[in-house]
This record gives sequence, C-alpha cells and structure tokens, in this order.
Amino acid sequence: MAKKKTATAEDTQPTFEEALEELEAIVRRLEQGGGPLEQALSDYAQAIGLLKSCHQRLESAERRIEILSGVDAQGNPITQPLAESELSLEEKQKTRSQRRTASTKGDGAAAEDLGLF
Repeated sequence: MAKKKTATAEDTQPTFEEALEELEAIVRRLEQGGGPLEQALSDYAQAIGLLKSCHQRLESAERRIEILSGVDAQGNPITQPLAESELSLEEKQKTRSQRRTASTKGDGAAAEDLGLF
C-alpha cells in the first residue's frame, strides 16, 4: 500500500506573498469598518498572526543573505553576513580599514616580487 503524505506545518503555512496579500485584504476590511465588532476582532487577531509569520519569514531570509564585500587575490568572492551591515558607520569604517590593511600587506609582497615599482 502507498503511504499517504502527511502535511507538515510548513505545507499548511501560506507563502510570504499569500500571507501579505491576506493581510492587506484584512487591513482594507478593517479600514472600511461597518462590520460587527466580533468579526473585526477576529480579523485583527488573524492579521497579527499573519504579520508575525511575515516577519519570521523575512528574518529567515535575511539570515541567508550575504553581502559581497570584495574579491581576494585568487578572484574568489569575500562575503560577510548581512547582520554585519547593521554596524554603525564608525564600526564599518574600522572593519573596512582592517580589510584594506590586510589586502595591502598581501598585495605589496606580490608587487615587489614582480618588480612593478
């Protein structure tokens, strides 16, 4: 006998786009008003759940994103997690100067070997 596929929690969850669309529809209904109070409260509770779902999906996506911060001597990309992009301007300048110093030290030796200057 073939086994039936069981639905997981992710299968029953709407996609980000579906949740956002439903959230927008609920907001429109609530803004128009005129419905019974119980329906408005039910819609509000559903909207809060959809909003939490959307935020969780966005946070999950942000954790998977990396920022291209440069290329090493072999042409390989140098990436950093997106969370580092939330550093203050001063912190970004420090890390940038550290990367430049490190790449200058590595490139200087190679340039001397080639007799460029």
